[in-house]
Amino acid sequence: MFNNILLVFIGGGLGCVCRFLISKISLHYCNGSFPVGTFVSNVISCIILALLVYFFSIRTDLSSKALYFLLITGFCGGLSTFSTFSFETFELFKQGNPMLALLNIVLSISVGLGAMYFLYKQN
Repeated sequence: MFNNILLVFIGGGLGCVCRFLISKISLHYCNGSFPVGTFVSNVISCIILALLVYFFSIRTDLSSKALYFLLITGFCGGLSTFSTFSFETFELFKQGNPMLALLNIVLSISVGLGAMYFLYKQN
């Protein structure tokens, strides 16, 4: 049990650092009201998650619980962030940008689900 917690902790920390860097880079290149950093982090996390789940499903010899906890639960969990998505969307509504808020909701959900569908569709 402690090993799994440690793996989630390490993976989550790495995912959070990546999310932080993506947000900083996004702010450098995109200076608008739309929360690009969170959007990009969540989409990248969905893509990585779909690829990992697919890869683990075809490579049963690699379906180790340790890798699952490190990469899927930890890293992807740390890289994606529903709470920040919710907060930034709420802030867009509060600041009088309902169209950007709705765009954030629609794009985040459709691109995230689209990535999961196209990268990990069960046959």
